[in-house]
Amino acid sequence: MGVIFSGFLVATVSGAVVTGAAYLLVARLVLRRPATHALMGGMGVSYVNANNLGLPIAIYVLGDGSWSASIILVQLLVLQPTWLAALDASQQGRVSLRRVLRSPVTNPLTIGSLLGLGVALTGIELPGDVRAPIELIGGLAIPGMLLAFGISMRLSPVPRGKGNLAELGVVVLLKLGLMPAVAALVAGPVLGLPHDAVLAAVVMSSLPTAQNVFILAVAYGRGRTSPATPCWPRPCWRCPPC
Repeated sequence: MGVIFSGFLVATVSGAVVTGAAYLLVARLVLRRPATHALMGGMGVSYVNANNLGLPIAIYVLGDGSWSASIILVQLLVLQPTWLAALDASQQGRVSLRRVLRSPVTNPLTIGSLLGLGVALTGIELPGDVRAPIELIGGLAIPGMLLAFGISMRLSPVPRGKGNLAELGVVVLLKLGLMPAVAALVAGPVLGLPHDAVLAAVVMSSLPTAQNVFILAVAYGRGRTSPATPCWPRPCWRCPPC
């Protein structure tokens, strides 16, 4: 529980906010992208795949799944509703409060995370008949994620579009450079966190974009070919932050 409410979360969220804001400024003022395109790209560069990739890495590489769990909660409860509100405002001129409030509470990941957080905070002992199937599914979760992710990489083509090379360069610099750099700066020199927390902040901030962003790009009809929205991870495995 200490990881979920800690400086680690401050560092990773700081990286996401700074990176998203930087992309918005460049996309609007320099690249002259439409507002919805810029917002979708801003979400793409600041939103990480903390579940399918982040959870296995947090458990098997960093040794603690809570590094990923805290980011999942913040993204689903704070970042995603904020981006949805901004997207609604840019498209319709008003914010759909119903859509923003409905987004977190209808997401199974959010519901499951909040239930788990509630059990951890209250210290409730679940009955054996309830705990056993949860533990069984939990044991399958990580291998299942990796298998599903591997299948998707093998059978799905690399997303191709007519993206602008200048925008691609901006996305790469922000996503793989600025975001982990800000997280490292805040976690280390600013907050003075221990080495393992700084490492976790950098690694988690270096994850590729979550699939949620591409799904939203399809739903809103904007940014599908933007370099910031595809969730194809292979280039990210070759970058220094990872």
